[in-house]
Amino acid sequence: MPVEPQHQDEPPRGGRQGRGERTFERFLWNSRFLVMLAVLPSLIGALVLFIIGTIDIFKILLGATAYYLLGVGADIHDTVVPSIIMAIDIYLIAIVLLIFGLGVYRLFVSPIEQAEEHATKHPFNVQSFDQLKDKIARVVILAVIIEFFRAVVDIRFQTPLDAIYLALSVLALGAALYLMSLAHRDD
Repeated sequence: MPVEPQHQDEPPRGGRQGRGERTFERFLWNSRFLVMLAVLPSLIGALVLFIIGTIDIFKILLGATAYYLLGVGADIHDTVVPSIIMAIDIYLIAIVLLIFGLGVYRLFVSPIEQAEEHATKHPFNVQSFDQLKDKIARVVILAVIIEFFRAVVDIRFQTPLDAIYLALSVLALGAALYLMSLAHRDD
């Protein structure tokens, strides 16, 4: 009588799992839902940050409208650009939370069907921790660049050396962006 080949999914024959072992393995498998303790707060945090960023932009709009149309309020020229940059920074942090929350959900719990229907390069379609880390790192680097830009807007040069430091830091930032684009050329 020919012997049937054993499939990889099947437990080894003769070594049947006991009821306790099956129960424990089911418990271990279901423990992946613990990541929901990170996913849900991340999504809630992203929502809060999107709301804060949007309210900040509307405040800037109201201040600019009051200043130009009604002639009231403080001079907005020194505050409008840093305020907008800060709102963009808040949005970027919200995006980091979204990518993290949905990426962890996809890796541990289940693929998100709607994201699967879109291009594979979509930020929510991660296949590994390395991909998730890479996508988050890109957004974080962008947030750091935006924060750097906000700091540069507020700089008041005291000495010519300050201008040289600024030029060197912009050069270093440009070099870092270039190197990062070389590393991600395949994407």
